[in-house]
Amino acid sequence: MTLVTNGRLITRDPEGQGYYEHGAVAYEGTKIVEIGEEAALRAKYPQAEIIDAKGGVIMPALINAHTHIYSALARGLSIVGNNPTNFYEVLDGTWWAIDRHLMMDGTRASATALYIDSIKQGVTTIFDHHASYGEIPGTLHTIAEESKRLGLRSCLCYEVSDRDGEEKCLQAIQENADFITECEKNKEPMLSAMFGGHALFTISDKTFDRMAAANNGRTGYHIHVSEGMNDVYDSLQNYGRRPVQRLQDHGILGPKTILGHCIHVNTAEMEIIQETGTMVVNNPESNMGNAIGICPVIQLYKRGILLGMGTDAYTNDMLESLKVALCSQRSQNCLPNVGWCEVTDMLFKNNAKIGEKYFPDTLGVLKAGAAADIIVMDYKPYTPFSDENIDGHMIFGMTGRQCQTTIAAGKTLMLDRQLVGIDEEAENAHILEASKKLWGDLNHRTY
Repeated sequence: MTLVTNGRLITRDPEGQGYYEHGAVAYEGTKIVEIGEEAALRAKYPQAEIIDAKGGVIMPALINAHTHIYSALARGLSIVGNNPTNFYEVLDGTWWAIDRHLMMDGTRASATALYIDSIKQGVTTIFDHHASYGEIPGTLHTIAEESKRLGLRSCLCYEVSDRDGEEKCLQAIQENADFITECEKNKEPMLSAMFGGHALFTISDKTFDRMAAANNGRTGYHIHVSEGMNDVYDSLQNYGRRPVQRLQDHGILGPKTILGHCIHVNTAEMEIIQETGTMVVNNPESNMGNAIGICPVIQLYKRGILLGMGTDAYTNDMLESLKVALCSQRSQNCLPNVGWCEVTDMLFKNNAKIGEKYFPDTLGVLKAGAAADIIVMDYKPYTPFSDENIDGHMIFGMTGRQCQTTIAAGKTLMLDRQLVGIDEEAENAHILEASKKLWGDLNHRTY
């Protein structure tokens, strides 16, 4: 038995007590046994191992519902001659260039980098959408190995696209199918699979049919939709349908499918998303950084669509994304009093609901029987702090870097800002060598 004590406790439990001024979490194995007042739990479990929150905030670990491991080595990178002026040029000149040069060791290093950075910012569950067209077969298995080694919960898929020809497309389809089969066979509670697809303007009807046949209804799809106007124009000009309608035509939509971005969906498409129970994940910083627009979160939310929050790997800090999501919605709607409930629900409630569609554990809440996914934030408020204003403190006072302790499925991954069982210097050295190789291949020089 282990007790996380000596902190303000946020449970996010709608059916129980949401806040304890002096709270504690008792867990054993991978599950939470009990939450409550610190004094009572210390008396009840006198032999328990103690993790001291040191007056910080004890809360459920965070979930990232859409990210890209393949972009992890791009931090600080400048590609010679790449000066994109539109979204297609961003894709072709930056991200497709990177993934075309990403070999297996680069994929492994990318996974290591993103997972370690996630641990440091209190994220224990990710939904990744991978692409490494330099070397495709076996990449999801390699990422899964890193996920298990470092202790996170991962739902993985591979980005199918026609952009690099039929052979690469077929390899990408097979990579999804093989990993889905692997997950079905092994039934590991911390690993899951989706069927990935890039933007619709890079996927033909023939490829969609091949994807559907390879998946055979085994899992949901994770696909970029209407992120840029390229998607809308291509669908209308070449297929006479809008993007969401094309997905509906091919049986891609449904309660286990995630549509990433959905910036340029119209009301008819929103109705289709709602009627099919399909999920949407917003990535606010990436969307604004790529100058492609702002997701109509308010309209999607009003329709009862399950709307989550991701980062698109622009950051691994979910609290940073929360802040940007709120500001972007208020700017987009020209109202200073909208978006608060929507964006906090996306991160703290809906991401957990998305996670529970793919993992057997109860996520995003501290209560008996839920996964022992617990973080401690080094946050000492200088204004009143209670269950009435928790989200205000999250938005205006906290960042992911304040995470001091991260526990995933009962395993301590970081304690008092020190990674547990991980030689960070050695890991960083390997990541650095992989990034130097990637940068050198892209820019034809030595780093």
